Amino acid sequence: MSSSGGGLGKVEVRLKWDPSPLGEPARHLDIVAATYSADDPHGQPVYIVHYDSRSPDGTINMTRHSQTGQGFGYVEVMVLELDRLAAAFGRVVVGVVIHQDGGRRTFGDIHNAGVSVVQRYTELLADDFIQVADSTATTVAEFVRNGSAGWEMHEMVRGSGSDPVPFTLEMGGLPRPPAGDAPEDRPTGTA
Repeated sequence: MSSSGGGLGKVEVRLKWDPSPLGEPARHLDIVAATYSADDPHGQPVYIVHYDSRSPDGTINMTRHSQTGQGFGYVEVMVLELDRLAAAFGRVVVGVVIHQDGGRRTFGDIHNAGVSVVQRYTELLADDFIQVADSTATTVAEFVRNGSAGWEMHEMVRGSGSDPVPFTLEMGGLPRPPAGDAPEDRPTGTA
């Protein structure tokens, strides 16, 4: 669904998962975001934001980070201030990666994992990674600047078998189904 206002403004991406059972290595998931120029929205990312970085202008950053999943509810949060992002940027892709330090893990190995995208009190997306259970990383959503209408979001849950570093470079190029083939292809925006 699309909004009849100025598009999306400040959006939060929230991530949760259960900690490892006692005696097993920590399960470490991370939210990552890649920004793309308006001139080349499907090319190489201009910059990538993750747990130990933020955007140069401060419009995308982590406000909560977990390396273990311990805590209540969503233990990792990334804030995207899309309405403050420079006009030079036309697309932002957000994904989730699983660190592979303790051996190969997929989303199917992670218990009670989930991601949510919200603007104020409106949930724009919620997913439990079941459809990407065999993947080690996944895109979650893309945010696209739509001219004067502002930013809109498209659900984009697409799994990948890549490790975190290569995934951040390829995530913006993962294929989408043809427009209109799935409900997630409908733009979502809230004034």
